[in-house]
Amino acid sequence: MPIILDANSGITISSWTTATRPSSPAAGQFGYNTTIAALEVYANSRWQTVTSVGVPDAPTIGTATAVSSSSATVTYTAPAFNGNSTILSYTAVSSPGGITGTVSQAGSGTITVTGLSASTSYTFTVYATNAAGNSLSSAASNSITTFLPTYTASYLMVAGGGGGGGSTSDNVYTKGGGGGAGGYLTGTSTLSSGTVYSFTVGAGGTRSVVGSNTTGLSLTAIGGGTTSENNPGSSGGSGGGGGGYSYSISASPAGGSGTAGQGFAGGNGLMSPDQNTTAGGGGGGGGSSAVGSNGGNGSGGNGGAGTASSITGTSVTRAGGGGGCGNNSAGSGGSGGGGSGSTGGSGTAGTANTGGGGGGARGSGGNGGTGGSGVFILSVPTANYTGTTTGSPTITTSGSNTILVYNSSGSYTA
Repeated sequence: MPIILDANSGITISSWTTATRPSSPAAGQFGYNTTIAALEVYANSRWQTVTSVGVPDAPTIGTATAVSSSSATVTYTAPAFNGNSTILSYTAVSSPGGITGTVSQAGSGTITVTGLSASTSYTFTVYATNAAGNSLSSAASNSITTFLPTYTASYLMVAGGGGGGGSTSDNVYTKGGGGGAGGYLTGTSTLSSGTVYSFTVGAGGTRSVVGSNTTGLSLTAIGGGTTSENNPGSSGGSGGGGGGYSYSISASPAGGSGTAGQGFAGGNGLMSPDQNTTAGGGGGGGGSSAVGSNGGNGSGGNGGAGTASSITGTSVTRAGGGGGCGNNSAGSGGSGGGGSGSTGGSGTAGTANTGGGGGGARGSGGNGGTGGSGVFILSVPTANYTGTTTGSPTITTSGSNTILVYNSSGSYTA
């Protein structure tokens, strides 16, 4: 039974011991029992101790942690004294801003506060609430800074293509393999506003030299593989084709391996069974979507096909392997900028900014074609595009996106 006292006029309370309580109490009669040192009231045909109810003590602050650009979590420990009434909730309050988050429970826990401003420093206090009201606030938490706002961008990156194989010692028997295409990577990435993202665009390799890597967004596209005189192709984003016939070798050279998720292996070269300079052929360089073809008897293998992408709004195929060289016929470059092999003179270069492999060359003085340089393409929502770049990218729009094409190294500030 509740007892309401007049705070202005006060009240005089009778006292007794447990032994001297009134023998015939009326319902609602109350007094101070000196035996138990507590107020008691007669209700429901028995004496009951009167318990005062007040606000809880302040909770103990824990650790504040930023979890996004607009939210944070705050831990706390429940107070030892709950005011003789079950705690109903705890509320965290931000400074600055007075932004609140509440959790409805009696014990210790974690509160999530949302609606914070991005890239802003905050501390938090926590108070407890029971039926009597709110406790005092805890001490302030550690300071946190909310994250920068983020958005999603699409990317396409292609490394430099490998150079086509050719004779480095004027060996008339050489049938150069095609250069492998540069590694090909595409996907999406989360960008943080205000952060500078730098991109390095790989160059194509010269004769029998691998292409250079393209890097950005913490990713690396591996330069295309190549092949040296009559040797196995080297590995790369896509593997180089194996070299062709020479009487100085005893086995047909294998194509180089591609990098998983970036390209495919080059084709094998073919060794002639005798010293016939017209026989044998270099393998085609690997492409980003297919292996290079094997060299044949007197024919070079075709380069592996590249991969089409419409990231710019128009479908473009990139990262084709270079064609190998044979005495009678040369392999074609793979779709996507792969250079064709040559039966006389230099192989065809891979197309610039496609990462296509260079074509292989034949015989004395044969120069393998240079691999095509790489490219880095970034597609960002136009609503988030900042316009802050270095490296002079080509900038276009497609639908709701702004497209940045980096044919050389540069950066973008999100």
